Amino acid sequence: MSLDESLFIPVATPRPKYFGLSPRNILGFRRNMLSVWADKAYRARSLSFKLLNQQYFLCNSPDTVRRVFLDRHDIYDKKSPQMRHALAPLLGDGLFVSDGELWRERRKACSPPFENRYLPGFADIMSGSARTMANDWAMMPEGSCVDVLNEMARLTAQIIGRTVFGDDVSDADAAKVVNGFTVYQHTINQLDYADTFGVPFLRGLYNPFRRKRAAKATAEVHEVIDQIIRRHQQGNKPDQLTLLSVLLDGDSSSSGKGGCPLHAEAARNEAIVMFMAGHETTANALAWAWYLIDGCERSRTKMYAEIDQVLQGRTPTLEDVANLPFTRAVFEETLRLYPPVPLLSRQARDEDEIRGTKIKPGTIMLTLPWLLHRHEKEWDNPDAFYPERFLPGAPRPDKFLYIPFSVGHRVCLGGRFGLTEGILCLATLAQRFRLKLPEDHRVDIECRLTLRPKGGLPMILERRG
Repeated sequence: MSLDESLFIPVATPRPKYFGLSPRNILGFRRNMLSVWADKAYRARSLSFKLLNQQYFLCNSPDTVRRVFLDRHDIYDKKSPQMRHALAPLLGDGLFVSDGELWRERRKACSPPFENRYLPGFADIMSGSARTMANDWAMMPEGSCVDVLNEMARLTAQIIGRTVFGDDVSDADAAKVVNGFTVYQHTINQLDYADTFGVPFLRGLYNPFRRKRAAKATAEVHEVIDQIIRRHQQGNKPDQLTLLSVLLDGDSSSSGKGGCPLHAEAARNEAIVMFMAGHETTANALAWAWYLIDGCERSRTKMYAEIDQVLQGRTPTLEDVANLPFTRAVFEETLRLYPPVPLLSRQARDEDEIRGTKIKPGTIMLTLPWLLHRHEKEWDNPDAFYPERFLPGAPRPDKFLYIPFSVGHRVCLGGRFGLTEGILCLATLAQRFRLKLPEDHRVDIECRLTLRPKGGLPMILERRG
């Protein structure tokens, strides 16, 4: 890319002078898990460090990521205790938390709805849901301000309900789930001192009021999913294959082989995983995309021109995605700068050696897409918004360097689903609107379970044409 070109440098997390979970920055870590990584972490290929009794290893290069997530997956398939304890109250034994044989069984059970043959129908629902949102926006007075993060969460919750569940989720139910996930993230104890520092006697130290709020949020999410399951069990079943029909009835995939039905609680746990993964992450990415497009006039002009030329005012379909390369590049660059899940963690089951460092059983292995995607030795202008780096003809980044949907055996089942959803929603809404950040609003980052704009993202609706 041209170094003399004016590039948009979007908001990032401040970097401390020194890395570490010291008493001085531990409160900052609670608010933002990315706040402890100093400049060194954006250049290093790996880092090994210890917090009291707990050993850590940071995989920060394609070869180290490949080692943990693919080559030696057998000894690194277990989630870190922090992640297990943070998510288990909400997800139970769901796919995102489980490991070993249970994970393999659930992975197989959840995969049929994400087969390519179902994507065209899902794409129509994605575009149709976005068109409905555009119609809602059109009813608002010119210059209205909306919380784009909340709007994108509402949109993606409807899409995931109507595609993966085959259920027409009401706005009220979608709002309950969205609110439940938000409250849960704010209240769950992600920095568990016992697990983080390897001191088991601290395991009981947890604010009971925060625990109560997290439990209430969990109950709200469970209630919505349980209602969908009950409707399914009472015979309100869609004609097409859905996640619930696979989990509850053992419906067959295109392979012709039927699965083993799960009991209602297990099905609910997997449904919540898919709901969270399908709405929360894509909603965050879409919100960040609107912020980035607003900040970069050059990219905004290119994307809008492409959308107008290809679609000519009609609602996009799956076939249009291939003809929207710049819109796709905008969304992929958004996923690079703001990966929805910015931290992945595993725990070593056995001994290993990586880049000359001995890995002992129990070591927590960290991989941060946030760091990999901004690595100063791997990317040109890593902090700049430059969608052109993802256009056809540009060299693709190593698949173990660019990992917005994870990588290896546990790569996200819905990766293509989410990418398609992002492109179609952007194209559908951008046909009719430009979203502008208010001059007095300062965008900030909140990183707990996922990476989102702190406090929401207010933007002004401006009609096009």
